[in-house]
Amino acid sequence: MKRILLDANFLTIPYYFRIDIFEEIGKLMEEKYEMVTLDKIVEELERLAKKGGRSGVAAKIGLELIRKKKIKIIKTEGGRTDELIEKIANEDFIVATNDAELRRRLKGKGIKTIYLRAKKHLILG
Repeated sequence: MKRILLDANFLTIPYYFRIDIFEEIGKLMEEKYEMVTLDKIVEELERLAKKGGRSGVAAKIGLELIRKKKIKIIKTEGGRTDELIEKIANEDFIVATNDAELRRRLKGKGIKTIYLRAKKHLILG
């Protein structure tokens, strides 16, 4: 079973682009999967939520989705979020992120990613 690791910027897609990321991922996946995120990503969303504005609202929606969809939160030890994602991700993971640089580094390691394409739909690559 694959584990889909949801990045903070990916969890804000529903607010910014009105896309149901869970429905779209369901269409992309041909095998069983479990959605997970990192404790650092939750912390990042909580910080953004406190700032307010559009990014704050998007972050609050991301946090709400984590709770409603009962997404498993992986505990981590120190480090930057992107570095932790790279360290944790292996062939059992697909990383859902819109960070182009992170996607490029993961692709170099043979890790698949899911990302937003043309602000309309998700791509598995």
